[in-house]
Amino acid sequence: MNYATIKFNDIANGLGVRTSLFVSGCTHFCKGCFNSEAWSFDYGKPFTKDVEDEIITSLKNGYVDGLSLLGGEPFEPLNQKALLPFLQRVKKEVPSKNIWCYTGYLFDSELLGESRAKTEYTLEMLKLIDVLVDGKFIEELKDISLMFKGSSNQRIIDVRQSLKENKVILYNL
Repeated sequence: MNYATIKFNDIANGLGVRTSLFVSGCTHFCKGCFNSEAWSFDYGKPFTKDVEDEIITSLKNGYVDGLSLLGGEPFEPLNQKALLPFLQRVKKEVPSKNIWCYTGYLFDSELLGESRAKTEYTLEMLKLIDVLVDGKFIEELKDISLMFKGSSNQRIIDVRQSLKENKVILYNL
């Protein structure tokens, strides 16, 4: 897997101060995407153990609230295989930090239902994610007044509660 960039001390992609990993590769091709250069799976640099180490070190800072995964698309099948062990490592080494993830796939119908995104890794990844912002960016529904999402169709989901109750539970901001 490649990644496009890492933003340390990010305050735009989740609550509090975050380390944000932008993975490469996306097949949604949303019109008006803010990160279209990351659509290519070959874009950026290889996601290596040294890169993982750098992210985990940043998460150990007391002022950092958590990790955010963005893209590209973290739930592209090619990315899930690399991200699952990384998320497991994050939860093991910095268990007090929360994980947010942004995806164009819909939580209930595509990640938990049948779709090209659902792989042997999907549910295990979801179990490690605290908050999921789901749904494709739709330029016609763009609203700059929304917190942590780009268009009004997107949802901010409390993943743990949603998995527990077997229905979508929106995250309380």
